[in-house]
Amino acid sequence: MGVTGYVPGRQLQNKTADRTAGPSRSAAGRPRPGQARTGQARTSPARTSQPPRAKQAPRIAALGGGQGLSASLSALRRLTTDLTAVVTVADDGGSSGRLREELGVLPPGDLRKALAALCGDDDWGRTWSEVIQQRFTGTGELGGHAVGNLLIVALWEKLGDPVTALDWVGRLLNVQGRVLPMSAVPLDIEAIVRGHDPAHPGEVSAVRGQANVAVTPGTVQSIRLLPDEPPAVPEAVAAVREADWVVLGPGSWFTSVLPHLLVPELARALTETRARRLLTLNLAPQPGETEGFTPQRHLEVIADHAPDLAVDAILVDERAVTGGAFGQADLAGLEKAAERMGAALVLGRVARTDGTPRHDPELLAAAYDRIFRTHGRIGPWR
Repeated sequence: MGVTGYVPGRQLQNKTADRTAGPSRSAAGRPRPGQARTGQARTSPARTSQPPRAKQAPRIAALGGGQGLSASLSALRRLTTDLTAVVTVADDGGSSGRLREELGVLPPGDLRKALAALCGDDDWGRTWSEVIQQRFTGTGELGGHAVGNLLIVALWEKLGDPVTALDWVGRLLNVQGRVLPMSAVPLDIEAIVRGHDPAHPGEVSAVRGQANVAVTPGTVQSIRLLPDEPPAVPEAVAAVREADWVVLGPGSWFTSVLPHLLVPELARALTETRARRLLTLNLAPQPGETEGFTPQRHLEVIADHAPDLAVDAILVDERAVTGGAFGQADLAGLEKAAERMGAALVLGRVARTDGTPRHDPELLAAAYDRIFRTHGRIGPWR
């Protein structure tokens, strides 16, 4: 099924003209083997297992983290092989938090989930997807660690470069796309929260750490990243600048979606890219992080943290805002919030039919495809 209807916002314009040439890329949209990163030599693995880029396939950069990004990638991989995931690196809980604290590495968990979502739909891909998601049991030192986390960290330590190491993992798994961290340094999230202490519901305090922010009983008002103005991974910036479409969300709003907008180089690329920008709204408020948020409030939070960001289309599940998890939403207010971001509001059916607040990959892929085709194609897809 595709998009069932939309409320048009501003007229979308063709952005083909004056597109600047980016770094040399292979037919599948990845750096050629051995291509150096700015200021750094790199010995990337050969990527000969990937098929040539389909002539009619869009070049897409998907930004986010966790299960939300995995859902988006599972849908987008049905539309293109020229797909780059740019992943948050602020997780400090569970296996990722332990490895980060013990070894000083980037948290690998969200990167692992993105790789698993891009594994091939064959015996090799399905098997490796399950293997890297497998967690060790027991109460020993390995208990709770995901196999993929250990594999990623082992390659980081051996190769000394997070991007090269992830390319090698992608080659092993034969992923359909590329996975990049948004920054090469581990980040912390600090949130301003009202009522974090239930005994003092009106008190405003700072809450640090992704794991703590995700479960706060209070109301998150804003976030910032620590360290301030962290460096972006150059390949992630290039992926955003060279894309036909940039897809942001769904996912944990404050801990997976917003952090990309707070990395200066990445935020600048998002505002300057000639790509069209698509924001995918969640299917329900998230307990702890966005409890009680309306759909409009989700958009207002984006605008508050990135006032210069314009969006071309915002995808919303029609059932979620017409008596679903968000109740009977104010569609007129939602449309106005979208228009303030310069976006067309697109209503479609993208949720699974089992009643859980999860996106259906096939329905989401159909909605994405409809948006890509009707909201200003950039000529024939390259």
